[in-house]
Amino acid sequence: MDSLINAAGRALAVGDPLAALNFVALREDPPALALRGIAMAQLGDMTRAKALLQRAVKAFGVNEPLSRARCVVAEAEVALAARDLRWPVEALEAARRVLQDHGDGVNAAHARCLQIRRLLLIGQLEAAEKLLGELDPAPLPPALHAVHELMNAGIALRRVQAHKAQTALERAQRAAQSAAIPALSAEIGHARQVLEAPAARLIVAGQVQAVTLAQVEALFASPALVVDACRYNVCGTGMTVALATRPVLFNLVRLLAEAWPGDVPRATLVAKAFRLKLDDESHRARLRVEIGRLRAALQPLAGIAATSRGYALIAQDVALLTLPLEDKYAALLALLADGEAWSSSALALALGSSQRQVQRGLETLAAQDKVQSFGVGRARRWLTPPVPGFATILLLPVSLGNG
Repeated sequence: MDSLINAAGRALAVGDPLAALNFVALREDPPALALRGIAMAQLGDMTRAKALLQRAVKAFGVNEPLSRARCVVAEAEVALAARDLRWPVEALEAARRVLQDHGDGVNAAHARCLQIRRLLLIGQLEAAEKLLGELDPAPLPPALHAVHELMNAGIALRRVQAHKAQTALERAQRAAQSAAIPALSAEIGHARQVLEAPAARLIVAGQVQAVTLAQVEALFASPALVVDACRYNVCGTGMTVALATRPVLFNLVRLLAEAWPGDVPRATLVAKAFRLKLDDESHRARLRVEIGRLRAALQPLAGIAATSRGYALIAQDVALLTLPLEDKYAALLALLADGEAWSSSALALALGSSQRQVQRGLETLAAQDKVQSFGVGRARRWLTPPVPGFATILLLPVSLGNG
């Protein structure tokens, strides 16, 4: 490499894309194209960055596998920043292996970090944690060390482990200060805000309050029976009953938890859990059957007692944990609340839903001025500003349990 390429690379490494462009803005050779693409990505122009990196890959040719692999990794990073999760994961893994085989351990580790961050975005915590455990942070430069700790914090946040997340963020902050990259420090600062912001609503005996992630963690560690409407399960005494695939039972236990220590009339249970009006004996019979199933599912966490007018949840302490925003599209808004531009296909992948269903939701939210889009066709992207005053970590579509 010549001196200008080296200087541009050093500028990009410390997060100064304008300085990098000053060195290579008018050059069309493959290394310059790659550096220009990375610079445009750092400036936020993902479309131009992707085009420049694709040109660089073609220009390097098959005889320069190391350079091509580095460009593939950069392409994947641009796609991740643009929240386009359709990029080929196989190509990134192949590039990572090429980098590892050629002795470029730093860029190979960077590729691994991109794989882990993608898994976190789509809620595959077990796979992300496994790959992260295989990545040794000791030889990493400060910037990648900070990213490594950010991913540790991300997993801890999604597992509702606030103390562990706080410790990881403190390590990430120290590494970011050594790297002296403002954008990295800003990302860590945003993660700290998420950790400290209200993350959910807690309802106990009719009293409602906003709670932070640390308070949610303490709640899960307490002896209270927790009906978790963020992940559709019931927790208590170290046990978790998952009801995500049994919506009627979860609706019933939620109604009972909301009314605890009081009872809920049979007509209310039928109307809200079954979405029916209590107008014949068959509905009462169905309610008795479903209550029996719920009673069996909750043993030995709690009991359900019949009262003169309905049913009541029997437990020493009951807490209902709900989303900060009780909205049909809360999970969709939670993903968009990171401030990045998402494709509808990436949102569908992250939510485990169909793309058409996500598109209908986006169109509804757009009509309410809650989201906005730009681009057309496959290039269309959706975004929204973060929801003021609330973290979104409990809205993310992942299965947590008690951690």
